[in-house]
Amino acid sequence: MPSIRDHTERVYRVAHQSSAAVISPVAASWRRCMTLHGLAPEEARAPWRLSDAEFRQARENAGTLIAEAAGELDRLFATVGKAGCCLLLTDGKGVALERRGAGGDDADFRGIGLWSGTVWSEASVGTNGIGTAIADERPVLIHRGQHFLSRNIGLSCATAPIRDESGRLAAAIDISTCRDDASEATLSILSQAVRDAAARIEATLFRRAFVGARIVLVPVDRAGPALLAVDRDDLVLGATRAARLWLGLDDERIADGVPASDLLEGELSAEREELPDAERAALRRALSRAKGNVSMAADLLGISRATLYRKMKRLSLN
Repeated sequence: MPSIRDHTERVYRVAHQSSAAVISPVAASWRRCMTLHGLAPEEARAPWRLSDAEFRQARENAGTLIAEAAGELDRLFATVGKAGCCLLLTDGKGVALERRGAGGDDADFRGIGLWSGTVWSEASVGTNGIGTAIADERPVLIHRGQHFLSRNIGLSCATAPIRDESGRLAAAIDISTCRDDASEATLSILSQAVRDAAARIEATLFRRAFVGARIVLVPVDRAGPALLAVDRDDLVLGATRAARLWLGLDDERIADGVPASDLLEGELSAEREELPDAERAALRRALSRAKGNVSMAADLLGISRATLYRKMKRLSLN
């Protein structure tokens, strides 16, 4: 572990190199800390702490997240807790909402500020797992001297962001350790564990947001759960971030109505549909593809405009 003086000198040197931020996300974060947040690596600053009222409000705002993530936090802590690690679940601003830690390690983690109610944004404590994962919107591993503040160079953090049902960053989950013998290989394992946990929480939040919809797994090789929520007529109601990126979806396109079978080149359900439901779904898909133009939709279906109007009236699609 570098000395505080050596670390401070290195941060100033690297952050002021014009090419460093281009090649290194850590160097880019160090530069943000100095130029955007006005921090200095030698500062003996602890993370901001919310008042009791502010903390209660933050937890209330994140009630669904906390409830859905609790089981995953417990399972993950059961795996890594005995290895001298603590877990934090934060909101999208880096506020630590939930914590898991062993009693024997509490003094070390409380001294650093890894405790409920603290704020681990970059603006608060510089480069760190939580704050940098939120700033970059990607999983990060910040090992010892990669932290910005000299007081945190004994800490190693593996963090992954969690996105909401619209694909927007909503939270982060972090594993941190103060152990001197935490190797990069061990941290890589912890990093994968935290990314897997984040993906499961994200999928759970997505399913909760679209209760009653059919949830379809998009077969893609991409980080994060690639899921679609589809209604009974095959129209997409929602999509996770990974599915949006892979399929070129955004809020506007989803709101306009897009058939899932168009996106995936085939019908998604092998289940038999009742005839009225199947007909209704076919009409809605055609109208969606025609952007609501009845004449165009009729042409797509190979029927007359008048026939399409009769079918729409019978199936309450007017």
